[in-house]
Amino acid sequence: MARGLKPLTERSNTGTPLLDTANGEELMHVQPNVSIVIANRSPQSPGTLYISTKQVVWLSDTEITKGYSVDFFSVSLHAVSRDPEAFESPCLYMQIDTGDEGDESESCDSESSETLDLSKITEMRLVPSDPMQLDTIFNIFCQCAELNPEPVEEEEEQHNWIFSADQLGAAIEENPEWNDLEIPFTIGYSNGDHDLANSVLELQINDQRFEDPEEMESNDSDDHHQ
Repeated sequence: MARGLKPLTERSNTGTPLLDTANGEELMHVQPNVSIVIANRSPQSPGTLYISTKQVVWLSDTEITKGYSVDFFSVSLHAVSRDPEAFESPCLYMQIDTGDEGDESESCDSESSETLDLSKITEMRLVPSDPMQLDTIFNIFCQCAELNPEPVEEEEEQHNWIFSADQLGAAIEENPEWNDLEIPFTIGYSNGDHDLANSVLELQINDQRFEDPEEMESNDSDDHHQ
């Protein structure tokens, strides 16, 4: 599903947004007389705000073909703003994830443009005519956001190359053909405060590359004297 703010032109016979009821979407709250502010543009004429279990929808009351929707997966932040220096009216501020970090948000320079590129919108404000409704709207937002947690990507399976002595013994019993040279992992405890040294196999390697150089010279000298 594409992220970001999307235009919404279709409505039901009663003028409400079409919901995906087949997949369990339910309408949670309806708030009339709400203006919408997209990016740094001027507030649009009041419309009706619909909050469902999956998305936020705003429909114009004056233009039947004008509306916007954003799913909760795309709302990266929402907060009540009552600071007049941040915005002239109390509002619900939203940051929108467009899914493309390379895009820049629409700015006030696009105010004169007739075409609004919604795919670049990263900020939106909902301004109710009654500021006392902000807390209610915010609480409904929080409830619905909790119903839409960010999908958890399955991490690649990580191999645990550390085994306890008991685990190693069980593995060898199941695979008696194994020998020390065929075990490609370090033996130890992955959990608990165990003495790692007690669980490390002592490998006896008869290889002169690991002998002390002085001992090697001594051995060579003894061989010559014999």
